[in-house]
Amino acid sequence: METIIIIVFLAGYLAITLEHNLKIDKLIPALAMMAILWALIALNHMPVFEVNAELRELEPTHLDEILLHHLGKTAEILVFLLGAMTIVEIIDYFDGFATIKGYIRTRSKRKLLWLFSILAFILSAIIDNLTATIVLITILQKVVNDRNTRLWFAGMIIIAANAGGAWSPIGDVTTTMLWIANKVSAAQLIEHVLVPSIVCMVVPVLIAGTYKAFKGKIDGDFETEVPKSKYGSTMLYLGLGAIIFVPFFKTVTHLPPYVGMMLSLALVATFAEIYSNKKFSISSVDGEGHDSEGHHSPVHHSLSKIELPSILFFLGILLAVAALESLGLLFHYAESLNAAIPNTDIVVMLFGVGSAVIDNVPLVAASMGMFGETMDNPLWHFIAYSAGTGGSMLIIGSAAGVVAMGMEKIDFFWYLKKITWLAFLGFVAGAGAFILIRDFILNA
Repeated sequence: METIIIIVFLAGYLAITLEHNLKIDKLIPALAMMAILWALIALNHMPVFEVNAELRELEPTHLDEILLHHLGKTAEILVFLLGAMTIVEIIDYFDGFATIKGYIRTRSKRKLLWLFSILAFILSAIIDNLTATIVLITILQKVVNDRNTRLWFAGMIIIAANAGGAWSPIGDVTTTMLWIANKVSAAQLIEHVLVPSIVCMVVPVLIAGTYKAFKGKIDGDFETEVPKSKYGSTMLYLGLGAIIFVPFFKTVTHLPPYVGMMLSLALVATFAEIYSNKKFSISSVDGEGHDSEGHHSPVHHSLSKIELPSILFFLGILLAVAALESLGLLFHYAESLNAAIPNTDIVVMLFGVGSAVIDNVPLVAASMGMFGETMDNPLWHFIAYSAGTGGSMLIIGSAAGVVAMGMEKIDFFWYLKKITWLAFLGFVAGAGAFILIRDFILNA
């Protein structure tokens, strides 16, 4: 029966990987795979276990208990993401991200390359790499008219955004997973992964700056746009500050991060209601107007815009991986892997390369079930770096790459030929920097 379980998981995994070829949203195979795996476990009365990380052994438990345990851990991540997504949408409701365009004043392509890369690196650490990519490519389309030039900029934004998300506990879904699962702390993650992430971004940008595509000046539109809301800048800074506040809240209170995110959302939503001229009216809900902007509050409008398919995908894939973990398969696989490849650095770097081919979320979820190292062990920091930055090597290897592909119609093979090797060099350089820093700290 374990063989059938693995076949079902691999089939679902393959369907997720081939999402674009099959033209089936990846949330569908993720949810189906999750339900089938747990059904097989229940129908066959298979023994389930909870991994004791301290003793490095499996402890028998009941199916209802282990399923509720994993659902609770998954819900922590999903509620956290819902809060963060809603805050970002509230900022967008007030056109807050248009403020960023005001910082762009140069026409030099090389200076713009550095400006967009630094903005992507910083923004992705706060609002996550996917949202940062959407925001910056939207601005890029208003600044750079030539499509071929924009493709180059978009490729570098992907690399910088993924690098920026890797060192922040709120910058990428995978780092958020590790943070919420108490595999890493915010301070230690930043301390160990920030410099490697900077190296991962700077090396490709330095090389790309010598290319013909980034020489000369652009003929973009630098006219000052009339902001849609006079509170745009205020909501931008308030929203970003509220998200940054969450790690500090967790450190002080030791409560799960989603509690702090809900507090931040409540604060941002309060100001959004105060600043908005569009007030929610109970009498108009069932009335003639059904336009969301016509009668909804900013919070209601923002909640209707968040990406629920992504939330359902995370639900499916995390609980599917949890099924394998509960059977003890991941634990035994980790032992076999460590026996075959004693050097964990090579294993983690292979995870990074693998995240470019398949989704990094299940990879990190699997690694959390495979390894039993304590909190803030360098292994977890290296996994955060590799999973976060390795996806840049292929256009389909990260959420940032996929969304950029859709927004700019980037060809898979164009990216493979022009950008992949730059991303690979950055990944390897950053990994080398991580190993050097880690060994220096350990030997100090």
